Amino acid sequence: MRLSFSVNGDDQDLEVEPRELLLDVLRRRLDLTSVHAACEQGSCGTCTVLVDGVAVRSCLLFAIQLQGREVRTVEDLAADGELHPLQRAFSEHHALQCGFCTPAMVLSALELLELSRAPTRPEIEHALAGNLCRCTGYTSIVDAVEAAAASLAERP
Repeated sequence: MRLSFSVNGDDQDLEVEPRELLLDVLRRRLDLTSVHAACEQGSCGTCTVLVDGVAVRSCLLFAIQLQGREVRTVEDLAADGELHPLQRAFSEHHALQCGFCTPAMVLSALELLELSRAPTRPEIEHALAGNLCRCTGYTSIVDAVEAAAASLAERP
């Protein structure tokens, strides 16, 4: 089946199998390795990407479902050699250890910050609840999202 969609602002036109997962297309065909494969049942959240601005599990979607849609991965965030404020906040607040969950955490937080410039701590915790981390204990991640929200609120 022919699939035409946009990934990180680049138009893609691929031939895909009807049951090929978005996760596999992103990792194997487009070499976007920030999209991690772990549980492959949607439970852990490490395969999270943004589809039309909404955080979704790429292991639960057939690629063909993305016909005509926009997909963003964490590779799209840094611009001109500068980290996105969210990425910078994760680094500054030590909100990562092994880094396996980080891309999905960042994208889940980005979805929230695009909806609310000043989310409350419980709103941040809720937005990140679908992403599992076995290293950090979550406190530093929530702190990083709070800091990024403050940084983004200062921007015009």
